[in-house]
Amino acid sequence: MRPEDTLTLDDIATWAEPGTHLAVLGHPVKHSLSPHMHNAALRAMAVRDARFASWRYWKCDVPPERLGEALALLRLKGFAGLNLTVPHKVLALDLIAAVDPDARAIGAVNTLRLTPAGYEGFNTDGYGLATGIAQELGAALAGADVVLLGAGGAARSAAVECLSRHCRSLWLGNRSRASLDSLLQQVRPLAGEALVRDFLLASPPPDLPAGAILINATSSGLHDDEPPPIDLARWPRPGCVFDMIYNPPRPPLLQAAAELGLPHANGLAMLIHQGARALGLWTGAAVPAEEMQRAAAAALQDRSG
Repeated sequence: MRPEDTLTLDDIATWAEPGTHLAVLGHPVKHSLSPHMHNAALRAMAVRDARFASWRYWKCDVPPERLGEALALLRLKGFAGLNLTVPHKVLALDLIAAVDPDARAIGAVNTLRLTPAGYEGFNTDGYGLATGIAQELGAALAGADVVLLGAGGAARSAAVECLSRHCRSLWLGNRSRASLDSLLQQVRPLAGEALVRDFLLASPPPDLPAGAILINATSSGLHDDEPPPIDLARWPRPGCVFDMIYNPPRPPLLQAAAELGLPHANGLAMLIHQGARALGLWTGAAVPAEEMQRAAAAALQDRSG
């Protein structure tokens, strides 16, 4: 068995591998970069601390209707930590022993840590977002005007992070009203002194702030034939543009940003730093995020090649 292989629940049921094990659960999950970047970090950490020489990170395809079964089985097999990706982040909330208060506010978990009572849930996506924006664009959420596109799970974690870091204003835009209203109901109690406004993407308000941090948390741009979620040239000029999509590395929104000469970045740094925070939760040790960055970039290059 190799870490790049995709495991199934049948594999976990007969699991007898020595060492300490971690995994990402998703459906599908074959495309995940997580094993590449986590195992690269663990190899580097083992050079400094021999404890980590026997740690391995895997990927496991788990259909949503079998998530409860999977978590019980992985706990039985002693998997010390898990990452959750689509479609498990919300489903897991009612299936684990405890949820960190910050993750509870977001309403989703992406990181589980094994405790004697069972798995405890955290959400490191917001940390990854803020750190990725700071690293790639030199921008801080604190005191900023933020325009956030989308109202799904990714937007939810981004909105909570923006408000927790005391952005000046948060403008939430989405295609449909129902999802937008649900997000608003969740985040308004967290607003504090920040201005929170909402709008439909088809009819943006005339007072959208120029110079804002524009964050795309929609899935628009995952495929080459998809248009960007907005016509960037017709909007107030943002200060920078961050797209959570990292593959393709320059989705349509970032292509438009480049043509307009705007600072822009994709979501690879977010992926790296949310993963580094998760690995730190599991190991209690310093995590070499730069090793994770190199490994993830190399894996993407191999796929595109």
